[in-house]
Amino acid sequence: MTTPAATAALAMDWGGTWNRIAVVDQQGEMLWQSRLPNAPEADQEQLLAGGAGLIEQAREWCGNRAIAGLGIAVAGPVAATTGALLDPPNLAALNGVSLKALWEPDLGFPVRIGNDANLAALGEYRYGAGLEARRRQNTAATLVYVTVSTGIGGGVIDRGRMFLGANGMAAEIGHQVVDRSSSAPRCQCGAQGCLESLASGTAIARIARQRAAEPGTNSALSNLAAGQITAETVFEAAGQGDALAQELVEAAVQTLAVGLVNTLHLYNPDLLVMGGGVSAGLVRQGLLPHLNTLMLERAMSEGHRNFRLVPSRLGDAAGMMGAAALVWSGDDGDGSTG
Repeated sequence: MTTPAATAALAMDWGGTWNRIAVVDQQGEMLWQSRLPNAPEADQEQLLAGGAGLIEQAREWCGNRAIAGLGIAVAGPVAATTGALLDPPNLAALNGVSLKALWEPDLGFPVRIGNDANLAALGEYRYGAGLEARRRQNTAATLVYVTVSTGIGGGVIDRGRMFLGANGMAAEIGHQVVDRSSSAPRCQCGAQGCLESLASGTAIARIARQRAAEPGTNSALSNLAAGQITAETVFEAAGQGDALAQELVEAAVQTLAVGLVNTLHLYNPDLLVMGGGVSAGLVRQGLLPHLNTLMLERAMSEGHRNFRLVPSRLGDAAGMMGAAALVWSGDDGDGSTG
């Protein structure tokens, strides 16, 4: 009896707030999806039960479709060899858990897992900005994906393969130090002056609250309660001509330019893809060309200036699509084909 060819991959994107799952075909079309909120203070057993329930929903939807495997993009570091979660900041209850070892024996098909930023890079390469570049006969030999949202993270795809580093923790773009002054803000990682502590959505909101509370500040932000000031409200105010908000956005752009030039020098990408909520705000404000110019001014050589800076084509589905690509490629998540 011939085993039917697989026509579906299950793709899970497990973040700090939501756990989402989809059924994706080999062409990258999302056929079905569902999601489940992570209950506040949920323990390990509750989180795993919720994840298992989503998988069962997806399997039921697939019916007679042959399933190629389950890919999981998870918010946090993942050990390259075992697939175990390593101190995930927003999923602390799952620290040390290998979802592959836990679920694969009972599912009867491969389970592959990776960090969400790495898999967002893979998703963009296979189905998003990288695919668009190839269709336009542009090069995308090395794609770097940078997400600027609550935090700042990244992933690197070099000639179709994920670059992960020895322990699966490469491309922590948000934790490069860009401010060595004694007054530099402390990052959630414990260091001072990280790019994330100065240019992430969290940082923009924190700085805006501080500035808006200063005596004599003339800004629409000063009329908001501290809890109402977010990166999104800062971008909205900047778009309406608020001088303080525009100053804060420009400061974030200048800082991002430093971090992204460092990234150019480290990985020499020809395609740099910007994702996340802050990046979307920059796109809405028409600031991506300005960021691109600042990067070109700082880049050390013509070989480093030969890149294209583009917004994400997959939005918040990038990690999920990367998880699907992980299944279809037969990649174990450690950069090797399994």
